[in-house]
Amino acid sequence: MPTLLSLAIAAGFIVLLASQADLDWGRTWANVRGIDLRLYIVGLALYYLSFAFRGLRWRILAKNAVINSTPGSELPSTLKFSQLIVIGWFVNSIGWLRVGDAYRAYGLSNIAGGNFSSSLGTVLAERVTDMVTVLGLLAVAVVWYSATRESAGVYYIALIALAMAAALAGLMVVMKGYGHRIARLLPGRFEEAYGRFQQGVLGSLQQLPTVFALGVAGWLLEAGRLYFVVKALSLEIDLPLVLIVALGGAILSTVPTPGGIGAVEPGLTSLLILGLERSDAASVVLIDRSITYVSVLIIGGLVFLLWQLSLARRPKRDPDEATGKPESDPEA
Repeated sequence: MPTLLSLAIAAGFIVLLASQADLDWGRTWANVRGIDLRLYIVGLALYYLSFAFRGLRWRILAKNAVINSTPGSELPSTLKFSQLIVIGWFVNSIGWLRVGDAYRAYGLSNIAGGNFSSSLGTVLAERVTDMVTVLGLLAVAVVWYSATRESAGVYYIALIALAMAAALAGLMVVMKGYGHRIARLLPGRFEEAYGRFQQGVLGSLQQLPTVFALGVAGWLLEAGRLYFVVKALSLEIDLPLVLIVALGGAILSTVPTPGGIGAVEPGLTSLLILGLERSDAASVVLIDRSITYVSVLIIGGLVFLLWQLSLARRPKRDPDEATGKPESDPEA
């Protein structure tokens, strides 16, 4: 049902765009029909290659936070972390309020011998590093773009990224400086959970040069995806605008609708018309969303199904083992 609702919202948006926007839909569909599938597949491959870099980065953050506190347990492979990110994006694409982030934290705690609170902390740490990376890349792209032309639209996206990064940085400062005081105000059970969450966040933030380098690689692959989508439609836009649009789409996707539907599409179109005709921009958005939304529903759904089947085949852990508590001595 959530998937059907999400698809209904997407279809409703397309109908609304078709009826309200001043588009030459004949030209848009001509672009779509004439797509170069080879270049489209390259863009699709780059998009999913970015998950490998994201998975490695998340694994480093989780290792820094020492979330696998169960004796003898080891962190899953980078492939497993990448699969969890794909699953999280799939759940975000069918659910509201970005519940996929919480789901992948739950999945990590399930297979890493840790706990949910500390795993969720690593996800927040990942979001913080992501937003700082996006802000840095956007600053470079905006300066690059502004060197040849002027547009207020690109500055709005940069300001949104700056506000989000500042908010997350402020949260880190409050957590580091006042986290223990806040925890003492909570009931005992929640105080313990918050402590693990804080350790997951702040403990993750080590090896930052490597973490940020992996983040940059992931986002450049996302920009590469958009570049090949534009090329597949036989269109041309400036390279800095490709980077601005790709990063702008990532910011807009944080809107808590399934897959950012209703925010990503008009936002991307508005940015793309800085370098394309409106009808051409619409064709780029349609094809790009077939990768960032439709393919996530299909491929992410398949990965999610296989993940659930693998969990069902796993033997259940002993409660003492799961919590890291030593077994009681029967002779004591």
